[in-house]
Amino acid sequence: MRESTNIFDDLSDLDKKHFLHPTSSIQQQQEHGPAFIFTEGKGIYLYDLTGKKVIDGMSSLWNVNIGHGREELGEVAKEQMSKLAFTSNFATFSNEPAIKLAKKLADISPFNLQATFLTSGGSEANETAYKLARHYWILKGQPRRNKIISRTKSYHGVAIGSTSATGLKPFRDFTNSLAPDFLHVENASSQSLRQLIEQEGPETIAAYIAEPIQGAGGVHIAPQNYFKEVKNICEEYDILFITDEVITGFGRTGTYFGIEHYGVNPDMMCFAKGVTSGYAQLGGVMLSKELHTVFTEKSTGTLLHGYTYSGHPMACAVALKNIEIIEDENLIDNAKHLGNEFLKGLQNIHCNSQIVGEVRGLGLMGAIEIVKTKATQEKFANPVAPIIVSEAAKRGLICRSVVFDHQDTVVLAPPLCITKQELDILLCILSDSISVVEKRLT
Repeated sequence: MRESTNIFDDLSDLDKKHFLHPTSSIQQQQEHGPAFIFTEGKGIYLYDLTGKKVIDGMSSLWNVNIGHGREELGEVAKEQMSKLAFTSNFATFSNEPAIKLAKKLADISPFNLQATFLTSGGSEANETAYKLARHYWILKGQPRRNKIISRTKSYHGVAIGSTSATGLKPFRDFTNSLAPDFLHVENASSQSLRQLIEQEGPETIAAYIAEPIQGAGGVHIAPQNYFKEVKNICEEYDILFITDEVITGFGRTGTYFGIEHYGVNPDMMCFAKGVTSGYAQLGGVMLSKELHTVFTEKSTGTLLHGYTYSGHPMACAVALKNIEIIEDENLIDNAKHLGNEFLKGLQNIHCNSQIVGEVRGLGLMGAIEIVKTKATQEKFANPVAPIIVSEAAKRGLICRSVVFDHQDTVVLAPPLCITKQELDILLCILSDSISVVEKRLT
C-alpha cells in the first residue's frame, strides 16, 4: 500500500504539472491533484491506483456501453493494426473496415439513412453536419440558408461550431468569439421554433438539430409529441432535421437510436461514443437517401471537408466488433428492461427523500433534481448535487452533477451490460449518499 501511495503521489505531482484536463476545475486539480488515477476496468467497475473499486455509473462519458475490459476489442484492434493500422481515405482511397461499417450503420439506422461520413468523435460529427447542411443548400441554389437552430439545455460538443450550437450558456461564455448564425430555442416548445423561423425568415435557415434526450444538459426528455411537431415544422419550411445521437445512440435508451422512440425520420444523424464503447475514437454523420442523392448528383468538384482519421481502419474494425457484441448479448433489450427498473429505483428515492424533486429517465439514462422543498420545488442557494456526487464517489459510485442554467441535478448512465443485482447496488449507494447529505442540510 505504501508503494502504491508513493506512486500515486508521484503521478499526482506530474498530473498537476503537465496534464491540462478537459472539462475540469484547474484550481481543484492544482490543489488536490486527480480525483482518481484509474488503472483497470472490468464490466461496470473501475479500479484506481490505490486499489479502490468504483461503479462507473456514467459509463465514463456516456460511452462505455458494453462495459470495461472486453478483450475481444483489443484482439480485433491488434489484428487490424497488424494488417493495416492506418491509411488515408482522401481522394477516394478506402479500406475494408470502413466500408463494412458504413454498410452496417445503414442496416441498423432508423428509417432511410444511407451514407456515412466518418469522423474522430462527436464534436467533429456535429461540425460536419453543420457544414454539410450549409453545403447542401449551396448545391440546391439557396446559399442564404446558413443558420443552424438548436435548443436550450443542449450539448453538441466543444469545437467552435458545436460550442456555438450548444445551448448551455457557460460553454459559450468560455470563449469570446463564437461562430455566427447559430440560434437557440426553448428546449420543449415546438411553438418557439416556429416563431424563431418566422422571425429570421425560413429562407435563411439551413437546419435544426436536437438530441432525442438531452444528456449532458441534465437528461431532459421532450414531450411525447414534440419531435413530430418539430419535424412537421421543418418539412413545412423546408428545413433539414438533424438528430444528435452522440449520447443516445447504440442502445443507451433501450432502442438502437433515441429518435426511434418518436417515430421521426431525420435528414442527418450524428453519432459517436457508443459506436465503439470508447475503445477507439470514432464518430460520424449519416445522411438520408435523399440528401445523399443531392450530393452525388449535384456535386461537381471535391468535397473539401475531411479529417485525417476519417474512416480509420482500426477504429472501424473495433466499431464492428462492438456492434456485434451489443447485438449478440442483447444489450439494447437489457437497457430497455433494466431502464424500467432504474426509473422505478429513482422514483423510490424520490418518495423517501425530502430533497429529491423530479426524477426522469429513459433506458439507462436517469436524473434526479435536488430541491430545498418538494412543495415549492425551490432550489438551494448553493448547488447540492456536487456534494451528493462527492459522497457517492466515497461510497464507490461515480455519477455526475449538472448545475448549468439554474439546475441542481444528479445524472447517471451506467453501462448497458449492468445486471439487476449491480443496478440495485448502484441505487443503494445513490440513496445512501442522498440521505447523508439531506441529514446535514436539515
